[in-house]
Amino acid sequence: MSAAPKKLFGTDGVRGVAGELLTAELALALGHAAAAGCAAPRPQVLIVRDTRDSGPMLESALAAGVAQAGGDAFCAGVLPTPAASILVRRLGLDLAAVISASHNPWRDNGIKFFAADGRKLADEAESRIEAAVGRILDDPAGAGSGPEVGRVRVLEGALDDYLRELSSAFRLDLSGLRVVLDCANGAAYRAAPAIFERLGAEVEVIADEPNGRNINDGCGSTHPELLCERVVTGGAALGFAFDGDGDRVVAVDSSGTPRDGDELIALVAEHLRRQGRLDGGVAVTVMSNYGLHGAMEAAGIDVATTPVGDRSVSAELERRDWALGGEQSGHLIWTEFAPTGDGIAAALLVIAALEGRDLARVRPMQRLPQVLENVEVPDRAAVEDAPALWKAVEREHGALDGRGRVLVRPSGTEPLIRVMVEAPEREEAETICARLVTVVRELAGSARVSQGS
Repeated sequence: MSAAPKKLFGTDGVRGVAGELLTAELALALGHAAAAGCAAPRPQVLIVRDTRDSGPMLESALAAGVAQAGGDAFCAGVLPTPAASILVRRLGLDLAAVISASHNPWRDNGIKFFAADGRKLADEAESRIEAAVGRILDDPAGAGSGPEVGRVRVLEGALDDYLRELSSAFRLDLSGLRVVLDCANGAAYRAAPAIFERLGAEVEVIADEPNGRNINDGCGSTHPELLCERVVTGGAALGFAFDGDGDRVVAVDSSGTPRDGDELIALVAEHLRRQGRLDGGVAVTVMSNYGLHGAMEAAGIDVATTPVGDRSVSAELERRDWALGGEQSGHLIWTEFAPTGDGIAAALLVIAALEGRDLARVRPMQRLPQVLENVEVPDRAAVEDAPALWKAVEREHGALDGRGRVLVRPSGTEPLIRVMVEAPEREEAETICARLVTVVRELAGSARVSQGS
């Protein structure tokens, strides 16, 4: 018997090394707790996963937990994360669970949940599941089961259902368009090529041979170098690199230049505005480049800024009743299709937004040089709460006077303070960043001395 970790859910579900933090025992408890917490008398729960070695083990354990609690588990196998958001609504199910660690290495895995409306579970719901998991792990016998044991079934045709939703939402004729797709040896390895071919594109695919251990390994949205090369050598119009679970995308233009989420959001926002379909402004995180804000201001498009994480963006879109938002990392949410990020849908939306233009000739925003440095600190809270730090930040921000910005924030998962500066010239950004890093290190040194006294 093992105890639950003190803090189970992070910014995107439960995540950790499979077999260490994320065990079959924990997955069973999560399935049981999530199903038991549903209001439905016999919860119907969809389960999808990515291509990691640990996926089938965790899928079996999670499904067993659902069945133990009296629910029915429908195992759809390998599908992109956003397919769970689509299918839980299309099939009228009560809950969806995704087994994936996104862009992390293969040894990691994770479990996150989507509600019946296709949105990621709210913090309150995750807290209730976490409390129930603690009770189950403390006393497995006391957890009991539902009124009767549920069933575990294989869900046939899930990939086709997801592809139908994509082709229905994006009625594009891609005949004559040559694209290269980097599937990260992950969850999009079947779906991405299938929809592009269905729409008529000439497709070259790389990183589409998952073996359980090569997911995100030198490929995908975090490593687009090979894609850049293939687009140029193959004479493709453009390329798209997905991450391991398929909910984010980075584009590569015909010159082999990567175009990140900020540029894609700016491109799509202006396209939707011209069509009268923007429905408000755009929501982006604090990490988005200052150039995006300038481009949106010039276009007359409002911008809302949120904390890091696509959940924060999604919540802001819902609060404002807006349709478009995303992150620099490549999450792009367009609520007319789904309430969560979908890399494949984003790629198709980008093609629509190009309106036949060459992406290499389109500059939706002028990116400011960005300098980011991570400073290791013994006590994030002590440094973060120091007035001297924020006086320095205010001073540097004021000196930029609307020409750039300064962002200092603690890491949510590591003992780091992140210092990020954007300015019209890289040299100026580097100089400001160096001054702030010095302040952080001095404060970190003082905190270390205080801890040792």
